[in-house]
Amino acid sequence: MHSPRRLLTITALAVATLLPSGCGPSGTPAPESAAAGSGPAKVRTIGVAFETLQTEYWVAGFEAIKAELQRRNLGMLEAVADSDSSRQLQQVRNFITRKVDGILLVPKDARTCIPAIKAANEAGIPIVLFNRPAADTPGVTSTAVVADNRKLTRETVEFLVGQARKSGRRHQAMVIVGDLADINAIGRKEGFYDAVKGQESVVQVVAEVPSEWNQEKARAGVVNALQAHPEISLIFASSDFLFPPVIAALKSAGRYHKAGEPGHVILGGFDGDATAYQMLVDGYLDATGVQDVYFEAEQSVQALMDQLDKKATPPLILDPGFVIHQGNLAEKKSRMWGANAVRR
Repeated sequence: MHSPRRLLTITALAVATLLPSGCGPSGTPAPESAAAGSGPAKVRTIGVAFETLQTEYWVAGFEAIKAELQRRNLGMLEAVADSDSSRQLQQVRNFITRKVDGILLVPKDARTCIPAIKAANEAGIPIVLFNRPAADTPGVTSTAVVADNRKLTRETVEFLVGQARKSGRRHQAMVIVGDLADINAIGRKEGFYDAVKGQESVVQVVAEVPSEWNQEKARAGVVNALQAHPEISLIFASSDFLFPPVIAALKSAGRYHKAGEPGHVILGGFDGDATAYQMLVDGYLDATGVQDVYFEAEQSVQALMDQLDKKATPPLILDPGFVIHQGNLAEKKSRMWGANAVRR
């Protein structure tokens, strides 16, 4: 889950249930099938179904997939379900009716997508899930390309613990967790606790704030936690999308300071969005775990192509991502999707 602050123009274009035609490399309708021996071969068409585009990450993912399809001269149909799993199922059925060659799906959650995957399986159409895997279900087959949420969070929080250790004192910590119906949120919570386990002499977790991927809920929880534990000096947010309420709460408490300044609260996040990039540039953010949206888009399309070419694909392809911080920002920013969004 990611940040709903910027609904880019793509949202208005994609909010229709299903757009009427695919697009070729220049965004034009994909060519029709040619008669045998009388021109170019039929262009393969991929149906791309997103649960929502109301976050920065999903918009970045949509754009990366679109660019990857164009690079390979593949046609595209698109649909957005507005967080409605029943609507998404109908959109997938529409793709099947229109005889797409493959389907890329961003499901609402791990379980409600099972009927859509089953429908694609029964139609013999390859289906790949982008950034959110399905629950293990007998007789249902798909490939998922997803960030290694637990590992990347662990690496990010280990960096934060290292920063805390350098201060020479013990830090009280807060973790803001996502919607635990989302398997990605579960992985990030587990990764946080993996990193702090055994580090009690450096970091003591005193507050776990639920957000359910809702900024207002997160802000209320952060405010309450800071009031109950005014000595909190390390905060990890399970998504960079949750930084605006964290910043607001810290500012209200007079505690929003740059790294190296007295009173700085060590901050870490997950995603790599534009807000996190700007916080790194401005010196307020210590680190964030970046999902490599470009890797995930390329691997998702490649998995579809492999299946269409009758090649075996694994059920899970992990994006290792990377931890970005002020020390490696110059080196890593070109791969940080949020940095590229700012430059656009």
